Amino acid sequence: MRGLLVGRFQPFHLGHRAVVEEILRSKPEETLLLGVGSAQDSHTVDNPFTAGERHEMIVRALADLPNRQWEVIPLEDIHRHALWVAHLESLLPPFETVYTNNPLTRLLFENSGYSVIAPRLVDRGRFEGRKVREAMATGADWESLVPPPVATFLRGIEGPSRIRLLAAAGSPGGQ
Repeated sequence: MRGLLVGRFQPFHLGHRAVVEEILRSKPEETLLLGVGSAQDSHTVDNPFTAGERHEMIVRALADLPNRQWEVIPLEDIHRHALWVAHLESLLPPFETVYTNNPLTRLLFENSGYSVIAPRLVDRGRFEGRKVREAMATGADWESLVPPPVATFLRGIEGPSRIRLLAAAGSPGGQ
C-alpha cells in the first residue's frame, strides 16, 4: 500500500517531519510518497529552493527513520485543477490514500475516488514554511524550526542569504 503527502516543503521543517513520522507510525505497512509540489519553481520569495534542494532536505531529514518507507518525487504544476489528479497519477506509482489539510487538494482527490486523511498538524503557528523563510530573511532563529540536517544543508547552500537577496529584490512568488 502507498500513501501520498504533497507539499512544497519550502523548506522541509519539523512540522513536516512530525507529520511523516505520524503517518508511518499509524500505517506501518504503508510506503509514503512525498510529492514535492511546484517542482518547477525556485529562486522566488515563496519558492526559494529548487526541487533538487528540497529532495536533498527531505532525504537528510528522514535518514534516521527506521525502515525507509518513503520516497521523494518531484511534481511539476499544470495549473488546471480539473486535470491535476490525473497529472499526478501519470507521474507517481499507484497510491491509495492521500494525506492533506488543504481543502482544494482534499476536494480534488475525493472527487477522483481517493481516501483522504487530514494529518494532525504539529504546532502550526510555529512550524510553517512561510514563517521559516521570514525568520531566515530577518536573521531571526530559523534553525530551531528545521531538523538539524536540514539546517546544516541550508547553511551549506547559503539558503538564508538567498532568501534575504530574494526578499530585498522583491521577487514574485510564482516564477
